[in-house]
Amino acid sequence: MTIPTLAGVPAFAPTVPRFARLFVGALALTLATTAPLAAQDKDPVVATVNGTAIRQSDLAAAEEEAGQLPPMSENAKKDYLVQFLADAILITKAAEDKKLADDAAFKRKLEFARQKLLMESLLSQVAKDASTDAAMRAVYDDAVTKIPAEEEVKAAHILIRAAAGDEKASKAAEDKIKAVIARLNKGEDFAKVAGEVTEDPSGKANGGDLGYFTKEQMVPEFATVAFSLDKGKISAPVKTQFGWHVIKVEDKRTKPKPSFEDVKPQVEQFVARKAQAEFVTKLRADAKIEKNYKVEEPKADAPAAPAAPKQ
Repeated sequence: MTIPTLAGVPAFAPTVPRFARLFVGALALTLATTAPLAAQDKDPVVATVNGTAIRQSDLAAAEEEAGQLPPMSENAKKDYLVQFLADAILITKAAEDKKLADDAAFKRKLEFARQKLLMESLLSQVAKDASTDAAMRAVYDDAVTKIPAEEEVKAAHILIRAAAGDEKASKAAEDKIKAVIARLNKGEDFAKVAGEVTEDPSGKANGGDLGYFTKEQMVPEFATVAFSLDKGKISAPVKTQFGWHVIKVEDKRTKPKPSFEDVKPQVEQFVARKAQAEFVTKLRADAKIEKNYKVEEPKADAPAAPAAPKQ
């Protein structure tokens, strides 16, 4: 089931420069030294850098920031992350010594990073609050009712390949598939014969089983015959771009609709993004946004200039 997308939803997570994120992390480490003792007891110090504590909880944040890590033992990963945080603290201190924190451009970047973190936190909460089981099931139920009924066929086939345009090879392949059909009409097991003669590699292992499919999933010549056959029947020779086939229809059914659990991740994402988009839209509607510039209307497509003559 395809959950409809929301056109025009803004990108809520612009990339923050890595330096700014490191600075925010290092600042958090500094502030952590003033946390209540009870909380610190549950979050042991794993290292110190010139007196600044690095706690166990800081390692998880560092691992997320560091991204995909190469395979290593837990102790090696801990040491890597501690060094990662230590570098952030040392670089931050060196930057403070140079008074970079007082620079106006840096303050703007820091404020942007702060805004981004607050924005992400609030939108995450909006998404979480909206993604109730009831809301998701309502979206699912509505989407399921709009899925049209579609017929599926479960079939197996045996293929004798023939290169397109090679009439001699095609005639030889047709004769072979006719001989196969003669064997089947005498009562031989379809799966056994498929394992012996089919030239479809997967068919040798599974008896030619194609599982359930809709008309659109097969080439037209194959689909037309498969969907016209009654359950349990075997086709006459069928020619497609791949060669010659014999088809056995094993079952027909209306395609089952996906269960809620099958599509829950897509439904949850849709509900969350919809809630975020509506939240932002309301904020915009209630705000007074003044722009000190004009947006030019797009011009009608002008006729293309003639190509310059080749020299």
